Amino acid sequence: MKHTKGWLEKIENLYQELEYNVRYEKGNFNSGYCLVMDNKVVVINKFLDTESRINILVDILTTFFIEESRLSKASMLTLNSILREIKAQNETA
Repeated sequence: MKHTKGWLEKIENLYQELEYNVRYEKGNFNSGYCLVMDNKVVVINKFLDTESRINILVDILTTFFIEESRLSKASMLTLNSILREIKAQNETA
């Protein structure tokens, strides 16, 4: 998977379309993030690098039920790319 700022922005846009607010804050998070379900907020430790941010957002994304009808074409392409990458990783494990 690409670990660039552009790819991070695509994933953040996907979260936005799912009505989740992604915030980068200081904090002592055990796993690098805090998920506040009732408010649809994902808080990620702001000191993490781009690769770690992407990995965490992808990990969290896999726990959601995603209504694909709510996503734009660009976000669907991003989601499908993420899912293909996860499937490929699982097949090699």
